[in-house]
Amino acid sequence: MLQFRPRTSPSPTVHRGNGTVQPLRGAPKPLDLSRYEQPRTEPDDFRHRMLANIAALAFTIALTAIGIWLAVSIADLRRTQDCVLMGRRDCAKITTPLI
Repeated sequence: MLQFRPRTSPSPTVHRGNGTVQPLRGAPKPLDLSRYEQPRTEPDDFRHRMLANIAALAFTIALTAIGIWLAVSIADLRRTQDCVLMGRRDCAKITTPLI
């Protein structure tokens, strides 16, 4: 069974090759996002951002629909081509107009 021992030393230590224990130099500071913040010259335009998000969503939906249509068309063409290559004559779909 593996037993975990709590760390009791106040600072982390490093074991060097000569057998002495030395504390680490300069413990790293906790990372936060304040160093990436920049003052804004203009207020955030919420309406413009939402319109851009809606446009991006519509574009994504359109691309998905076109991709699905293209996949179905290619599968249908493949089925028809396989039917013709087998020598069958009743491969073409005949659509009748609804009256």
